[in-house]
Amino acid sequence: MGRKRKHSEAIAAAPVKDDSAPERPKRTLLGWKDKKEDVEEAKQAASASAPGFRNKEKVLVTCSRRISFRYRHLMLNIVSLLPHCKKDSKVEAKSSKGATLNELVELKGSSSCLFFECRKHKDLYMWMVKSPGGPSVKFLVNAVHTMEELKLTGNHLRGSRPLLTFSSNFDKDVHWKLLKEMLTQVFGIPKEHRKSKPYHDHVFAFSIVDDHIWFRNYQISVPHNEADKVARGGLDKMTLVEVGPRFCLNPIKIFGGSFGGPTLYENPFYVSPNQIRALEKRNKAGKFAKKIKAKTRRKMHELSNPLEPDEFADMWKDDE
Repeated sequence: MGRKRKHSEAIAAAPVKDDSAPERPKRTLLGWKDKKEDVEEAKQAASASAPGFRNKEKVLVTCSRRISFRYRHLMLNIVSLLPHCKKDSKVEAKSSKGATLNELVELKGSSSCLFFECRKHKDLYMWMVKSPGGPSVKFLVNAVHTMEELKLTGNHLRGSRPLLTFSSNFDKDVHWKLLKEMLTQVFGIPKEHRKSKPYHDHVFAFSIVDDHIWFRNYQISVPHNEADKVARGGLDKMTLVEVGPRFCLNPIKIFGGSFGGPTLYENPFYVSPNQIRALEKRNKAGKFAKKIKAKTRRKMHELSNPLEPDEFADMWKDDE
């Protein structure tokens, strides 16, 4: 008799049948799609998205305490124009505000900060800061006109991305180039941001006049009639309608750090509002001093040139 075969050997020797059906191709609206095509498309999408740079800029917008209503409305207008910004509560404008704001920027997960500081209920200063490494710029804000004041006819969609335009003066000096780059990063809305709209319908215009940066916001108006429909690239029929707000930035200093550090640039033409008000008071005080001097000269003239006694002055007193 032969040797019995073990049970494990019998199982191993038995041929295994593959009864699974071949995988069917994927069905789409345009027809049947092979699996190989799916793999190729996935590879192409991965290669296209891998090397790209994604802008994750976030801006913290806040102000100091005791800010006036007009400057607060300007800050709210800027918040409405920047969907990638985060608004925070007011901060006390003390010497330690830099450390407080840097901590707030870090807690909010932001990379930039716009801080509106009001002094004496008259003067508005704006800090534009890249945190935490800097640089930071301090501006004096003049010629403020909010959207509520202007009531212009322009209108654009809230959250849409703007086109940034700069005058040719920004390429002349180094400090203007630095300011142009900072304005581009702060006011440029990142692509595919969750609160932004994926198209452009307005323009932010920055221009330098008399060493001041003037800001304007324009709507791109395009006719929507079928007869006047504008083709791609047809800029002849497009018009710009101002929306607002308006303001003017006078750069004071550029610092190397966040809310401080070494001074990289100082504006030699800057005159503080306190000095301007002091000069106006001196001019008014000068007018008053001229009046007092005139009165003194008149008294001295009367003393040096006394009138002769009148011989008829006491004529009627004797009769009484």
